[in-house]
Amino acid sequence: MAKALEGIRVLDMTHVQSGPSATQILAWLGADVVKLEAPTGDITRKQLRDLPNVDSLYFTMLNGNKRSITLNTKTPRGKEILTELIARSDIMVENFGPGAIDRMGFTWERIQEINPRIIYASIKGFGDGPYTNFKAYEVVAQAMGGSMATTGFEEGPPLATGAQIGDSGTGMHAVAGILAALFQRTHTGRGQRVQVAMQHAVLNLCRVKLRDQQRLTHGRLAEYPNENFGDEVPRSGNASGGGQPGWAVRCAPGGPNDYVYVIVQPVGWQPLTELIGRPELAEDPEWATPEARLPKLGKMFQLIEEWTSTLAKWEVLEALNAHNIPCGPILSTKEIIEDASLKDNEIVVEVEHPERGSYVTVGNPLKLSDSPADVRRSPLLGEHNHDIYATELGLSPAELVELQTNGVI
Repeated sequence: MAKALEGIRVLDMTHVQSGPSATQILAWLGADVVKLEAPTGDITRKQLRDLPNVDSLYFTMLNGNKRSITLNTKTPRGKEILTELIARSDIMVENFGPGAIDRMGFTWERIQEINPRIIYASIKGFGDGPYTNFKAYEVVAQAMGGSMATTGFEEGPPLATGAQIGDSGTGMHAVAGILAALFQRTHTGRGQRVQVAMQHAVLNLCRVKLRDQQRLTHGRLAEYPNENFGDEVPRSGNASGGGQPGWAVRCAPGGPNDYVYVIVQPVGWQPLTELIGRPELAEDPEWATPEARLPKLGKMFQLIEEWTSTLAKWEVLEALNAHNIPCGPILSTKEIIEDASLKDNEIVVEVEHPERGSYVTVGNPLKLSDSPADVRRSPLLGEHNHDIYATELGLSPAELVELQTNGVI
């Protein structure tokens, strides 16, 4: 069966996470993603290794379904080959520091001259302005995009989230821009520039907090459990931040992840009072309505936790779901990697690798009925040099040897 992006060539000049997360999605969707690496390789091949002398999980889990070539783009011959690769590609993606590609001699204007149909996507830390040249990492983007200021408990410090919203979150935004540009090309015949900043992507994911910043001008945020409000949106622990109050309540036997997140909808209050052994609260005017409960959310979840703390989280889950009460157990990474349903859905996938053996990776979360994804391993460094340089570009065996001897590939 043909894939959604079959026939689309992606020149992947990305490294670490924000860029590779984007190009991996494109690869899963069927694009031919050619990862161009320096002869020393993407730095993450050697970072956070769990086994000696093999590609790290950091690399393998962000570079599946791709082909790898090596090229020293600082050399004259390397620039000539890069020009040919650009000419043959539909999409080019990079996440170097600001101006790095320009300094190689490949400005957007030059890239358009080489290939007017190419979509050229760049991921940077920040947009134009005072932050443009700041170095950006995952948590830097969280810090400057509104996430850290609103994550954590009221009296505690700002906290980073475990979800990689700065890197992989930006990568997903880049995919959306790339696909939109690719679709527009079918009408215009022209490529275009796609630019995504990590700070901007994080802010987009934090838009509800900007909503609340504006609401603050009209008084306290009643759905927040906080007692005191200044002129900034406070950290509010595990509060849902939406129209329905929620909290993580402790379960037995009290381990670090023995919690269930519970959301209390108006329709769920009566069955909840039955479950917690306080049926009278369903009719008590001090508790019966959402408006009555809002000022005492802490007490409400304390009452719920007195019940949940006597049961295992899976027992709580079963009891709540029987009454259609929104909830979810806090799943540890161990529980997730062992979850049979996630394996059945091919979102937790085991892949064979020729050097490190089998490893578990996250599969494609996008399920297309006519374009199922085959999750394949990451490439070895330069594994596809011969396929690209000899078979496709027509370089001779002697020239390949010369290029390798001279450090070009």
